[in-house]
Amino acid sequence: MAGKIEDASQDIERLEQADFTDATVKIRTQMRAWWRWAFFVLALALSVFHLYTAIGAQLPSHQQRSFHVAFGLGLTFLLYPAKVEFTAWEARRSWVITAIVLGGLAFVVASGDVGLHAAAPAAVVVLLVQAARHLPLALAGIPVADVLLSILGFFSGLYLFFNSDEILAQAGRHDEIHIAVGAIGIMLILVAAQRVIGTPLVAVAAVMLGYAYFGEIMPGFLRHAGYSIDRIISTQFLGTEGVFGTPIAVSSTFIYMFMIFAAMLQRSGMERFFTDAAFGATGWMTGGTAKVGVLTSAFSGTITGSSVANTVGNGAFTIPMMKRSGYTGEYAGAVEAASSTGGQLAPPVMGAAAFIMIDMTGQPYSEIMKAAIIPAILFFLAQYVIIHYDSKRLGIGGLARSQLPNVRRLLLRKGYLVIPIIVIFIVLIQGYTPMFAATVAIGVAVGINVLSQIIAVAFRRWRTMEDKLTPVALLDGLVDAARLALPIIVACATAGLIAGVITLTGVGLHLGSELVALAGGQLLVTAFLAMIACLILGIGVPTTANYVITATLAAPAIMMAGDFAPEQILVAHLFVYYFGVLADITPPVCLASYAASGIARSNPMRTGVQSVRIALGGFIVPYMFLFSHELLLQDATWVTGVLAFLTAVAGIVSLGVGVVGYVDRRISPVLRVALAGAGLLLLHGSIAADAIGLVIAASIFAWQWWSGPRLRRREAALATT
Repeated sequence: MAGKIEDASQDIERLEQADFTDATVKIRTQMRAWWRWAFFVLALALSVFHLYTAIGAQLPSHQQRSFHVAFGLGLTFLLYPAKVEFTAWEARRSWVITAIVLGGLAFVVASGDVGLHAAAPAAVVVLLVQAARHLPLALAGIPVADVLLSILGFFSGLYLFFNSDEILAQAGRHDEIHIAVGAIGIMLILVAAQRVIGTPLVAVAAVMLGYAYFGEIMPGFLRHAGYSIDRIISTQFLGTEGVFGTPIAVSSTFIYMFMIFAAMLQRSGMERFFTDAAFGATGWMTGGTAKVGVLTSAFSGTITGSSVANTVGNGAFTIPMMKRSGYTGEYAGAVEAASSTGGQLAPPVMGAAAFIMIDMTGQPYSEIMKAAIIPAILFFLAQYVIIHYDSKRLGIGGLARSQLPNVRRLLLRKGYLVIPIIVIFIVLIQGYTPMFAATVAIGVAVGINVLSQIIAVAFRRWRTMEDKLTPVALLDGLVDAARLALPIIVACATAGLIAGVITLTGVGLHLGSELVALAGGQLLVTAFLAMIACLILGIGVPTTANYVITATLAAPAIMMAGDFAPEQILVAHLFVYYFGVLADITPPVCLASYAASGIARSNPMRTGVQSVRIALGGFIVPYMFLFSHELLLQDATWVTGVLAFLTAVAGIVSLGVGVVGYVDRRISPVLRVALAGAGLLLLHGSIAADAIGLVIAASIFAWQWWSGPRLRRREAALATT
C-alpha cells in the first residue's frame, strides 16, 4: 500500500504539471526563429479576425468563409510537412499516382472537356507536392515547395475574399481566371487533407469528384447527367454549396470561437481543476485510477471535443497510472480511448460536428445540447459500470484518501473556474447563438482570471499564482486556437467537397430511398445499416466529415423508415453522429485506440477490441433514443421522462454486469446471457418489455446477494475441515 500511496502522490504531481496540448499529429517543431514569428503573426491574425467579426463587425458569409479557408490552407502548409522518408514501394506508388493524375489531366485537355486554364494550375500543385517530398531545396529550413503551396493557399482564399461580389454575381458563368483559382483551391484542399488527416478522406473526396464527372457511365440509381470540369470547380469552390457550404460556414463562426474558448480555459487551469476534481471524487473508489481516467477525459472532452487529442493529452498520465494499479496495457489504453471518445458526446462543448448539426437540422444549439444530455450520462454510466465490476473481479482497489485532493477545498479554492461553462449553458438556454455564447464565455473566462490576478496582487501572491492569463499567455492562447483549428478547417473544407457533390448530383435522395428499400422499410434494419455505414466511413475519416456524409445520406433514410415528424429530426442526426464518433474506437481502424495503445505500449487491435467492450453501452444508447424519444427530452412529460431514464439506467447496469460476468463473485454463462437480455429489454421502451427486464434483472441480482454469504460460509466451513 505504501508503494501505491507514493505512486498516487507522484501521479497527482505529474498531472498538476501536465501540458494538455494537442500532440496528435506530426508538425514542424524545429522551425527557425523567422518562420516561428511568421506563423505566430499569421495565426494571431486569424484569431483576431474571428474575434473582430464575432464582436460586431460581421462580414458577408462568403467573405468570412473564404478568409477562414485562406489562412487555414496557408498555415497548414507551413506547419504540417510532407512525408519525406519513403520505402522503395512508397516512392514508386507516389510517382505512379502523380503520373496517373498528370496523365488524366492531359487526357481531359486533349479530349476538349477542360481547358488549360483549369488543368495547368492543378498540374502545378501536383508537381509542387512532389517537389516538397523529393526536392531538398529549402528556404530558412522549410522546403521551397511548401512555401509556394502556402502562398497559393493564401492566394486562393483571399482572391475570393477580395472578389467576392464579382464571383457570386457570375454564378454559373465564371471566367477562366476564376476557374483557375478554383482548381488551385480544390487541389490544395485535397493535399492539405492528406497531410493533416490522412489518405482515406482524400480518397473519398476524389472518388466523389470523379463521380460528378463520370455520372453518365454509372449504373442504376447512381447514374446522372455528368458535369463538366468547369461546372464542378464552379460549384465546389466558387459558390456556397461545396467547400464554402455548411461545414465551413460553421467552422468559420461557431467552431473557431469555441477553439479560442478552449485555449483560454486550458491556460486558466480548467483542465487541471477537472483532473484534481476527478482524483478527489473517484480516486479512492474500487478501480479508482480507471474511474479518474473516465472523469478526466469526460471533463476535458467538453472543452476540446476531440477523441484523439483527449487520448493523447490525458492518456500520457492516466494510462501509466492505471498500469501501475494493476490493469493491463490493453485495458488501460481502452479505458482512456473509450472515455476520451465520449467527450465528443458531452455538452456543452461537443465535437465540431455538433455545431454543423445546427445548420443540418435547423435546430438551435440549445435543443441539440438538451437532447444530448441524457444519452451522454448513459454513455459514461455504461463505462463506469463495466470498469467498476471489472476492477472488483481483478481485485484492484482505490488509493488512499490522504494522498488525493480534497474536493471541498478544491471547489472553495478554484470552483470559480467553472463559471464560464455555466455561462455557456445560461446564454444558450436564453436562446442566443453558440457564437454569441462562446464570445461571452471567452470574455468571462479572461475577466475572471484577470480579477483573480488583481486579488492575488492585493494579497501579494501574484508571483506564486498558477495559470495567469498575462498578455503573452493571451497571445499564445489565440495562436494555439488557430493551430488547433487547422485540422478542423481542412476536414470541414474536404467534407464540403463531398457534400457538395452529393447535393449537385442528387445521389443523396436516391441512396436514402434505396437504403430504406433494402431494409424492407424496417426502422431497426435501416438504423443498423446506417450504423455500419458510419463505422465504415470512420476508417480514417474524421468525425466531422463522417457526420456530414451520413447526415446527408443515412439520416434521411432513418427519418423515412421511422416515419418521424420534421420536429423529430434530431433523433436521426444524433444517431448517425453517435456512430461517427464511436468509429474512433471501432477496429480495424480506431484512431483513438491506436493513440492510446502507443502510450500504453499495448497491442493496438486488442486495445481497440477492449475499447468497444468498455464502451459497449455507447453502441446501445443510440438505439435506445431511436425508440424512446423521451431520452432526448422530446415528447416527454416529467413522468415519462423520469421513467424512461430510470429504466435506461437499469438496462445499462444489467447489460454491463452481463458483459463483465461478476458482481461479488463470477456469474454463470446462462445468467450472464439472461442479464444481457434483461438489459436489452429494459432499453426497448415499451412497458411490457421494461417489466419483464426488471423482473429478470432483479431476480438475478437478488440471487447473487442472497446466495453469496451462504456460499462463502460453506467455503469457509470446507476450508476448516
